[in-house]
Amino acid sequence: MLANGKGAIRIEHVDKVYDAAGAPVQAISDCSLDIRAGEICMIVGPSGCGKTTLLNAVAGFHDITGGSIWLDDEMLCGPGKPQAQPGPDRVVVFQNGALFPWKTNLENVAFGPVVQGRMSKAAAREKARELMAMAGLSGTENSYPGEISSGVRRRVEIVRALMNDPKVLLLDEPFRALDSLTKSVMHEALLEIYYKNKVTIFFITHDLEEAIFLGQRVAIMTTRPCKPKKVLDVDIPHPRDYSVLTSRRFRELMEETVHAVHEEAVKAFEAGEKEM
Repeated sequence: MLANGKGAIRIEHVDKVYDAAGAPVQAISDCSLDIRAGEICMIVGPSGCGKTTLLNAVAGFHDITGGSIWLDDEMLCGPGKPQAQPGPDRVVVFQNGALFPWKTNLENVAFGPVVQGRMSKAAAREKARELMAMAGLSGTENSYPGEISSGVRRRVEIVRALMNDPKVLLLDEPFRALDSLTKSVMHEALLEIYYKNKVTIFFITHDLEEAIFLGQRVAIMTTRPCKPKKVLDVDIPHPRDYSVLTSRRFRELMEETVHAVHEEAVKAFEAGEKEM
C-alpha cells in the first residue's frame, strides 16, 4: 500500500459561491489549509458551515469559484480549471454506505479495479482477500452486506476504498449512524488500517471526541462561509487506544475544541434565526 510519502493536500484561498434560487450564497471564503502527506486531519464545525462542500471540491464533485486546490505538486483545480477531475487517487467514503447488496463482501471490495480495467478478476480477488485479512475481515468474504453488522459494513467500505491505492481517503462522517460502542470499535479498526497503510485521511465529523481521538490535527471551521478558525495540533502520540480518553491532555484538548466550536455554533444559530 501507500508508502511513498505522497498525498499532501494544499488548499489555497478557496472560494465557493452557490446560486441558490437566484441569490448568491458564499459557502466557502478565502479558505487555506495544508494537510500533510500521510496524516489524519479531522475537520469539525457547525452543521451547514461548508465542510462537505470543501470535501466535494477536493474530490472533484463540484467546482470552486476562486483559489486553488493541489495534491502533491499537481493543481487539482484553480485558475483556468474550476473543477478537479475525480480519480482513484482520492476516494470518498460517505455517511450512507454504497455496497452492492447483491454482491458478496469480497466481490464488493474487488469490484473497482476490475471494472476500471486495472486488474484482472483473479488478481483483484487475491488483493481483496489480503486487505480484508489485514482489516480483521477474514471469514466475511462470502457474506453479503445485509448479513453483517453496520460496523463491519463500514470496515468493508473502507477496505474497498483502499483497493485503488489512493493517496487520500476522504471520509464524510462515515461513523455517524453507528452506536457509541460500535463507533469505538470502528475508531480502533480505522487506526489499525491507517498504521498499516499511512494514507492521508481528510475526515469530516461532528463528534469532537472522535476528532481528537483519531486526528493528528483538528481543523475547526467557521460558520458559513467556511474557512479554518483554528487548527489544533493533537500532541498525543500514535499509536493510540481508548486509554487516552481519560488522560489530562485529552481533556484539555477537548475543552479547547469545544470552546472554539461552540462559538461558531452560536453564530450559526443566530444567523439562522435572522434568516427566518
